[in-house]
Amino acid sequence: MRIIFLLQGFRLSQFAKSGGGGGGGGGRGGRRGAMPSPPSDSGNPSRRSKSAYTPLEQQVIQLKQQHKDALLAVECGYKYRFFGEDAEIAAKELNIFCHLDHNFMTCSIPTHRLFVHVRRLVSRGHKVGVVKQTETSAIKASGANRNALFSRQLSALYTKSTLVGEDVNPVCRLGDVEEGVCGDVVSDPPDSFLLCVSENWDKPKKQLTVGLVAVQPSTGDVLLDCFPDGQSRSELEGRVLKINPVEILVPSDLSEQTHRLLQSIANASAQADDRVRVERRDSAQFEFASAMNTATEFYCHAPEKGSRSLSSVASLESPVICCLGPLIQYLQEFNLERVLRSESSFQRLSCESEGMSLSAATLRNLEILNNQTDGGARGSLLWVLDHTRTPFGRRLMRKWASRPLTDPRSISERQDAVQEILESQSLTLNAVKSLLSHLPDLERGICSIYHKKSSTQEFYLISSGLSRLGSELRALLPAVQSQISSALLRGLLLDTPDLLAPAHSHLEVLNERAAKTGNKTELFSDLSGFPVLRERREQIQTVVGQIQDHRKDIRRTLKAPALDYATVSGQEFLIEVKNSLSSTVPPDWVKISSTKAVSRYHSPFLAERYKKLLQLREQLLLDCQREWTHFLDQFGEHYHTMKRAISHLATMDCLFSLAEVAKQGDYCRPILLPEVCDGRREIMIQDGRHPAIDLLMGEHNQYVPNLTKLQGDGRRTMIITGPNMGGKSSYIRQVALICVLAQMGSYVPASEARLGVLDGIYTRMGASDNIYKGRSTFMEELTEASEIIRRATERSLVILDELGRGTSTHDGIAIAYATLKYFIKDVKALTLFVTHYPPLCELEQVYPEHVSNYHMAFLLNEPDIAADTGDGEVQPEFITFLYQLTEGAAGRSYGLNVARLADIPDDILHTASRKARELESVVNGKRYEHLDPLQRLKVSAALISI
Repeated sequence: MRIIFLLQGFRLSQFAKSGGGGGGGGGRGGRRGAMPSPPSDSGNPSRRSKSAYTPLEQQVIQLKQQHKDALLAVECGYKYRFFGEDAEIAAKELNIFCHLDHNFMTCSIPTHRLFVHVRRLVSRGHKVGVVKQTETSAIKASGANRNALFSRQLSALYTKSTLVGEDVNPVCRLGDVEEGVCGDVVSDPPDSFLLCVSENWDKPKKQLTVGLVAVQPSTGDVLLDCFPDGQSRSELEGRVLKINPVEILVPSDLSEQTHRLLQSIANASAQADDRVRVERRDSAQFEFASAMNTATEFYCHAPEKGSRSLSSVASLESPVICCLGPLIQYLQEFNLERVLRSESSFQRLSCESEGMSLSAATLRNLEILNNQTDGGARGSLLWVLDHTRTPFGRRLMRKWASRPLTDPRSISERQDAVQEILESQSLTLNAVKSLLSHLPDLERGICSIYHKKSSTQEFYLISSGLSRLGSELRALLPAVQSQISSALLRGLLLDTPDLLAPAHSHLEVLNERAAKTGNKTELFSDLSGFPVLRERREQIQTVVGQIQDHRKDIRRTLKAPALDYATVSGQEFLIEVKNSLSSTVPPDWVKISSTKAVSRYHSPFLAERYKKLLQLREQLLLDCQREWTHFLDQFGEHYHTMKRAISHLATMDCLFSLAEVAKQGDYCRPILLPEVCDGRREIMIQDGRHPAIDLLMGEHNQYVPNLTKLQGDGRRTMIITGPNMGGKSSYIRQVALICVLAQMGSYVPASEARLGVLDGIYTRMGASDNIYKGRSTFMEELTEASEIIRRATERSLVILDELGRGTSTHDGIAIAYATLKYFIKDVKALTLFVTHYPPLCELEQVYPEHVSNYHMAFLLNEPDIAADTGDGEVQPEFITFLYQLTEGAAGRSYGLNVARLADIPDDILHTASRKARELESVVNGKRYEHLDPLQRLKVSAALISI
């Protein structure tokens, strides 16, 4: 066995050295079974001739040359095969057997499991191409190339963002996923955005402008943005985190800073399935002239109703167009470019009038979308809020959480709807809520139809779901008009049935059984609107009739009045004759098969007619596929109205979810105090709780509630001190999250809340470096602080947690003091400042009208107060946390208590405690020396009282 493998290895190495018969394999030529370049007739005559390859291998080589960056799954009968390096990669990723066949390594998967394996490969970051046979056997047999190889073409390409189509989305046989039958299928992520990024550097102004276009081909959403950015790329980072793309397109000459940022985001997950796929494209595609030409050509040929006009595209910013051009070219490779034509799908990502600004640091520090422990959902604000029942509702809830409203009227409309759901005794709302249960992903379904890539099973599932929803919602209209008072709920419920109406007419045309089994030849129950299919069916019936009539001649020839045709192993219209009577069979009949007892024949007439019948049947399949595509196109004309209806359903789903959260968490409806009405900037929260921690702790470990009072024209800054682990960070997060919830239109975890509308929340928390960006802990800290200084306004909430701790004490105090003073005096934002630097508390005396000192209360246990023991050791303190916000500053941070809790050895604790006492005495002594006599007297009196 070893000799055989050595010989094979020798043969392949010689094959690679010779270039595989005339063409070098590049960097891959020396690998065993790698895909070489196609051989040429010219060159060294000693090299292998072209005949060294099988016809299939020659075909695969040509296809691979056209699609070098994709793993090609090639249809070969009842299997899909991978060749060369593609086979080695696929075998490793799919854990299947790979072996040598002729000149290449190969592995295969069954056709009915294609969608499973394609999804697995795509989830690992690969681009996968599906190559299908474009000829059918019966039609090919009647053609001039009947002895040639089946022609094959690339039918589809798939990546993480482009998993749209019948091959990869067969609806798992109508609901098998829910029943657990398709447990090995890699499911779609909640969002699957494809993001394209371009950069424009203005040398005279020294200003970088970033453009981006994000498209979700599976749902049709398109996001645009153009913005200036700095060295840290914080603006871009915030938008990428909100979009949460699964794939990013960038130019080959992308700047190093942006490359580092995208790499840090792409590699954020340890799981390969969760990593963002980054693809570099030719930088020439991102040049304005080239991108504009691509866009012009694309939008000039947009005859569809609701298509975006060229003039509206030309009015976009240059960096946006520089993204749009490459994106069009990329999606054209997948036949998914149609979503970019839609006028209604385009949305501005950052419109200051539409939403609160939440930076990347804020999203991360407040754990709005993911927790900071493992990057999962549990413990995040979205985890608390997401009680949605539909996939499209879940996607919308994510958008609501990452982009709270700033329009008081819109916020109030959502609050009214949530309040009515909570308080109404109407059965109508319960009926609507139950309708949203167990729905398929209608948003992705109608988009698959719009792309003309839907299977019959998926189409029937989606259209029947839409039709049922439309009918049942229409039946509820009288009750809605008489019982529902919320303007938002009434508008959604009254508008939706008419938008869903077209689904019913398309559903009526289909044969339910054929649609569920994928039988396109019997799909349309009424052929009056399909003349081509009706004619083809008539031709088939004519041939079948001729074959049936031919039985009379056969019976007469064989003198067997009761003889009938037999079907064996799919072969039809067989004339079965006992071998003992074979002498009665005419010599020109063709024997098809035989057993010991019987032989089966076709007469010349039967052979000719059966061949014609097979051709007509295969032609019918092709005709049905064309009609099916046309039928999907007709349904796609209603795509925009259907998408609007599904958006209404998603909004209702989110409102029901917010009501569920408010009910379970004992939340209150916040009172909004918009600045435009009364000029007040205020945050007043009575008994506020952290929504996620409160839920995680449950009823038995009650979260300690706290009061918050901030006023823009009064005390707008809180300096918060206290012991380590005392609850400072949880408290400031809870204030920010309550503000986010309120502006989402949600109820909040408090007994009472009065809040002004904020334009943004800016946070600087935690201590972490960023290796990918090349920034130290302190640099990262100051970069975030700099961004807040640049962007915050007097209508913002600013949260700074332990600013300045990344450097020496003196520098840290100086930076923290100067920064906080700037926010108090110049920015005038509502500010929560957590610190362990006592000198900062002196700002309360400097700005008594605007600054208050607070600390997280604790108990200092008397028996364990630091004291000299008999053996000279100094015991560290032991304190009990109360987690209660209390007025006044804390004198110390009691870090040694945390060291005790962390099980630091006693010897180290004693030494640290002694050293802390020494340092404290030195510092206090120096302070005492600089005091005037009256101040010294006061200090002495204070010490005596202690």
